Amino acid sequence: MQNFEQFLLDNLPISESIHPSYEKALQNMLKAGGKRFRPALLLGVVKAYNPLMLDSARYAAYAIELLHTYSLIHDDLPAMDDSPLRRGNPTLHVVFDEVTAILVGDALNTYSFEVLSKAPFSDATRVKLIRELASNGGLNGMVLGQAIDCYFENQPLGIEDIKILHTNKTAKLIAASLKMGAIIVGREEVGDKLYDFGIKLGLLFQIQDDILDVTQSSQEAGKLTNNDEEKNSFVTILGLERATNEANALVTELLEEMSNFDESLSCELSPLLSKYINRHK
Repeated sequence: MQNFEQFLLDNLPISESIHPSYEKALQNMLKAGGKRFRPALLLGVVKAYNPLMLDSARYAAYAIELLHTYSLIHDDLPAMDDSPLRRGNPTLHVVFDEVTAILVGDALNTYSFEVLSKAPFSDATRVKLIRELASNGGLNGMVLGQAIDCYFENQPLGIEDIKILHTNKTAKLIAASLKMGAIIVGREEVGDKLYDFGIKLGLLFQIQDDILDVTQSSQEAGKLTNNDEEKNSFVTILGLERATNEANALVTELLEEMSNFDESLSCELSPLLSKYINRHK
């Protein structure tokens, strides 16, 4: 991941213009760090099956991080979560202004596909990767989840609808990261199984975030916590104890599925997943 971080810094979006702060704003939240969880998943799958493709795969990993970062910038806007803190730093609309944050989010969204279009893969592979990222990050993926989340504020949903919300908002991009890694190395049958695994992993990730929102301080989390009272979070609807039980059940399922990974995949993904899989405890 150190190599990925350097790749990211070497390929930050550049836009020289008369605008005094646009380029700085484009780079601000990318340089702020983050878990880089989604890129790590993609690169882990590639390393498991064809480490010689890691240099090329960093383009796809970066594209996912660009799309994810845009979603965080927009999620923090006053019209959505109105959060002043992200990745331990003031959010973009606080550092600059709301218009700049909106436009930077738009730019990083489209730049993610520009980066993918330049990746050193065959045309067929590039199209598959672009389709995977677009379908999971776009109108019937992450954006749909955000739309449901915002529309149903202060309107409690049933648990199955909450799972649909967060499958779209969070899980699909995590699942796509795993599947895109498999596409790169030509293991699409593995990719389909990893996608299903990734949906469960993404739901666990969201439940954990909801638990940490009420058990961590903003300083510990690096973002505003105790900010989900009006949202359909797992903790808001189920309560902390039931949400924790839901997370523990998913952990059991995921550990069982991980035990069936082939040796090379297990060797690469298990250390990463073990780091995160029990972070709610």
